[in-house]
Formats: sequence, C-alpha cells, structure tokens
Amino acid sequence: MKRLFGVALVAVLFGLAGFAGADDKDDNAKKIVGKWEVTKSGSDVPVGSIVTFSKDGKINVAVKLDGKDESIDGTYKVEKDKLTVKLKVADQTIEEALTLHKLTDKELEIKDKDGKVVVLKKVK
Repeated sequence: MKRLFGVALVAVLFGLAGFAGADDKDDNAKKIVGKWEVTKSGSDVPVGSIVTFSKDGKINVAVKLDGKDESIDGTYKVEKDKLTVKLKVADQTIEEALTLHKLTDKELEIKDKDGKVVVLKKVK
C-alpha cells in the first residue's frame, strides 16, 4: 500500500511540474505584452527606445537615430524563454533568436546570441 501511495505521489508531483512548465510558457507570452522602455543596452538598441509587444504577435520598435524618430515593425513569438523576432527594415527582413534572461511584470532582460543584454522596464 505504501509503495502504491509513493508511486501516486511521484506521478502527481511530475504531473504538477509539467503543468507548471506550461503555465510558465503561457506567462511569458502574456507578461511580455505591453510597452517597454530600454534602460540599459549592451547592443545597438539605443537607451530610451520603446519596444511594444502586442497580443497578436506584432512588435514595434521606436528609436531615435541621428536625431530622427524611426519606427520598425515586425512580428514576434515567445516559446518558454525563447523570443524570436522578425523585423522589417527597409526592404530587408531580419530574424533574430533571443533569450528571455529575466521577465517579470515590470522588468525584461533580453540576451542575444553574442551574450549582449538589453534591459527594459515596463511603461504600460
């Protein structure tokens, strides 16, 4: 009887762990939606840029380059801690695979393939 209880307990724990992983995936996709401001950048994205992730998988990056406001549109997809972004720049489409290093309701840290980190805070 104790053995059966032990097996059932392990099955329940693994089952709950599986559900927690699915929730984490869903949480990241939900948490990233909104408007984020770049506060620290280890890449080419200027501090002060605004990145907007919409519910429907669209992304907009508003940056100031050479004193001019520029807007870049594209799409994104979140799978667990992976963020895939496709941006349309002039006549080119740029695709990049990024890692969600940290994602809370107020903070976002994204790491690129070279290990460069961009830190953002939620605006809305």
